[in-house]
Amino acid sequence: MKNSINLHALLSQAGDRDQQVTSFALLCLGIIESLAGGLVSVTDVLRLFFHAENCLFVRKSLKQKIADQIMSHGVQLPDLFDALPAEEAQREFQHELASMRSLCLKMLEEQRIAA
Repeated sequence: MKNSINLHALLSQAGDRDQQVTSFALLCLGIIESLAGGLVSVTDVLRLFFHAENCLFVRKSLKQKIADQIMSHGVQLPDLFDALPAEEAQREFQHELASMRSLCLKMLEEQRIAA
């Protein structure tokens, strides 16, 4: 993937805010699974998805605390490999992905209950 994902353009096509939140959570789950499977690197995913424009969109438009937390975790992923020894960074990376996955599932559950 060479072009970054523009959440504003992508999610503005959704019919309402609930659809935007659900679409965001599902998209994030796909990105998390791609990271976990080694299909994309943390530096690639930072450039493709967890960039400033998307972080601002999530904060200002989705106005969903959990979504903001997911973006914050994603932005910090590359720092793990800069700050920690390789083995410890890998363990912490897996822990962060599990946390992000859990947050996505929580968002989806909240959307299901609200529907």
